[in-house]
Amino acid sequence: MSLRLERPGKPIEDSTIRWADDVAMEIHDDDDDLSISSEEETGTAYDGEQRSRSKSVVEIWDNDYIWQRLQALPDADQIIDPINQNAPDKLLKHDPRSALLIATWLEKEQILQELFANGVTVEAAADESGRGALHLAACVGNTECMKLLLQHGADVNGKDCPNRATPLHCAASKGNLACLRMLLRHGADVNAGLSNKSALHYAVQSLAVDCVKELLESNAIPNTPQVYSETPLHVAASLGSSEIVALLLSHGAAVNVQSGTDKLTPLHLAAEDGDAQCARLLIDAGAQLSSENHKKQTPLHLAALGQCSETLELLLNRGANPNARDVDGRTPLHSAIVKVSRSCECVRLLLNAGADVNRQDSFGYTPLHLAALNEFSNCVMLLLNHGGDVTMRTNGGVSVLSFITRKTPDVIPKYIAKFDGSVQVSDHELGDVDCELKLDFRILVPTMGHKETELLLNFIEVGHREVLKHPLCETFLFLKWRRIRKFFLFSLFYHSLFVVLYTYYVIGVFLKYCPSQRSLLALSPCHVANDVEIFGYFLLCFNFMLLGKEMFQICHSWRIYIKQWENWLQWLIIITVFCCVQPRHHMNVRTSVDNWQHHVAAIGIFFAWLELMMIVGRFPIFGLYIQMFTTVSVNFVKFVAAYFCLLLAFALSFGVLFANYKSFKDLKWVIIKVLVMMSGELEYEDIFYDPDAPIEYEWTAQIMFLAFVILVTVILANLMVGLAVSDIQGLQQSAGLDRLVRQAELVAHLESMLFSRLLRCIPHKLMKFFHKQALLLKSQYHGALYIKPNNPREERIPKDLIRSIYHMVAERKEKPRRKRRSNKGYYDFVSPPLSRMNSYSSTFAGLDKQMALRTELEEIQREFAEYSRVFRQKVEFITTQMLRGAKN
Repeated sequence: MSLRLERPGKPIEDSTIRWADDVAMEIHDDDDDLSISSEEETGTAYDGEQRSRSKSVVEIWDNDYIWQRLQALPDADQIIDPINQNAPDKLLKHDPRSALLIATWLEKEQILQELFANGVTVEAAADESGRGALHLAACVGNTECMKLLLQHGADVNGKDCPNRATPLHCAASKGNLACLRMLLRHGADVNAGLSNKSALHYAVQSLAVDCVKELLESNAIPNTPQVYSETPLHVAASLGSSEIVALLLSHGAAVNVQSGTDKLTPLHLAAEDGDAQCARLLIDAGAQLSSENHKKQTPLHLAALGQCSETLELLLNRGANPNARDVDGRTPLHSAIVKVSRSCECVRLLLNAGADVNRQDSFGYTPLHLAALNEFSNCVMLLLNHGGDVTMRTNGGVSVLSFITRKTPDVIPKYIAKFDGSVQVSDHELGDVDCELKLDFRILVPTMGHKETELLLNFIEVGHREVLKHPLCETFLFLKWRRIRKFFLFSLFYHSLFVVLYTYYVIGVFLKYCPSQRSLLALSPCHVANDVEIFGYFLLCFNFMLLGKEMFQICHSWRIYIKQWENWLQWLIIITVFCCVQPRHHMNVRTSVDNWQHHVAAIGIFFAWLELMMIVGRFPIFGLYIQMFTTVSVNFVKFVAAYFCLLLAFALSFGVLFANYKSFKDLKWVIIKVLVMMSGELEYEDIFYDPDAPIEYEWTAQIMFLAFVILVTVILANLMVGLAVSDIQGLQQSAGLDRLVRQAELVAHLESMLFSRLLRCIPHKLMKFFHKQALLLKSQYHGALYIKPNNPREERIPKDLIRSIYHMVAERKEKPRRKRRSNKGYYDFVSPPLSRMNSYSSTFAGLDKQMALRTELEEIQREFAEYSRVFRQKVEFITTQMLRGAKN
């Protein structure tokens, strides 16, 4: 059984990472905290799992335990006192075996001599576990007692029963060099117990360097014959003794042996403990940097977990793979982000060595996920600066940006500030006519893949929609929409043609004049025209194509599909078309169309045109008006639901009071009549002064009608109008931002459909053509756009965007100038320069650096003279203008 060792005084940190397999991290938008869910993914947050090692065993037997066993020997209580009193004559009448063992343990040489002189033999001197007097002498390290025992025939290779340990094992474990040498001179087997633990193993375990050296020079074998067994080199590397490691390696110790079920090599242990010197010795001796333990972790994984930058740097410099993956797909960069350290040094070393910053593990977590989850803001920024992609998602669909927003919100402003640095002056000065600005869009597409709008969509998802107003993002969206809108126009054309066909069929069939008479002349108008029948077949074909499109979207991403109500509306349209469109030859409306199909057709054609309106509303230019309609409609439904009890109360009351009036006779539709009256159509004269429907309960009817007018027609109706107006005003105030949000969502949707994995069956060349038409950076601008803001012929982007970009760059160039002026203590231009000069004179009066004072004063004087000249010019100009005005 292999021992798990620990360096004295230094606890061993964790060597693995625990990932629970039954929970998953998922962020919910309606909760400010991070919630745990078991429904989305299998795999969770990183945390350190303690791989415990037992305390280093530096001795075979505990001293107290041996003494207790000696006290349990026969006649031990009568033997101990005479031995301590050096009275051997009192021992002869007691058990000689017990006396010999206890005297050896207490290091009484004279007692031993007396016992041997009186015929006591050493062969029988052993306790019930087989520990003989020579074992005890080696443990206490008394060479005189050992010499006496050896002279009287003590077995130098005697073994105890539990551990199969010889006296040489005892001397090695205690580090008793003199005893060890004496045993070796008397023929002790230096490799006894090699199949389990040899004396060399115990000497290494007790960090007895001299004993190790002596044993090796006496031809001790440093390796073990068993596979996956713990060797002395494992022990030395685990305890961090570079001197012993060097000794073992110089005598042929195997450097790549794996130990135990964990399959750890000595380099694993040295890297785990952060011992750079031992690791260097092992690597120089040929240790494999790519060796893996039972979790497929390399020494670099364990060095990253141990947070020892020196060992980590050594392994990287010697060629360790920074992107090696363990059994769960984690790289050393994942391992470097642990809770035991807030330092980013190990992360920086791995990134500089080429570690993949966006590598996902088996659960979908990237190093950025872990850094944000553990609230390491500095580490998050370091990873972002090395190309970290905040759009990467876990298997449960949680993006890096979601973790950053919840756990490290201070990173968001810093990350957005990087957008400013992507707009720079490329050529000439800012005010020159030929000035050229470079807009680098690569920061918006971290991986330069096909999801070019994924980052902007993530910002919308986490609640940072204002990012879209940044000139870089707005310009990118404009160019992207202009690039991909052709696909949307095709979709719009298809739906428009579908609606037109549906409308033509409904007009030709369900609006067909069909009189009730049964004559032959009356039946002729009921026949459907042949062209309507043909259009009906085309409509069914279009409906099947629409059905296929919806099935494609479901297979592409059913979770997103079911969350959009427009998709459910599309399914209602498809069902209604199949129900009411049944063209046939010589179709007769009276015999071929049932009454229920008229109901379905009425609902279906309404939904079809409503869907077309929503599709048109996806255009950025029309989207605001459709959003107004949608918002007000939703609020109206909520409004009616909130006051439904009041409306129902009036409906029932009117049904009782106006039972004779035609609109209130059918109680099923009274609530609709009340809603109509809510709009102002009260019909007061018709209700109260209809001779065919007299009022039977006049006073009550008048009071209830007046209450309805006040509570519903006046109060509720005006309240509803006020809420609608308030919503519209709010939408108009945020119209620009809402337009960008709709534009980004539409572009992302079209992009997702074009690059769906379900389109692999389409010919590669055709899809490549479509992708080229959809992508912006790879196919057209190659990551950047160069514009000339001062050139009036610059028409690639709108003028308002050019002005925004120009002002942003100009303001950024002005900020350092203002900062330098404020650092020198300058006032604004409106401050009197003379008072500033006096202030500086008094400030520097007590300073010893007269040269600095003189230089500063001269600079202020020059500035004062310049301000005075400008001031005089302005006064002269104003005076001239006033004189001209007076003459006129």
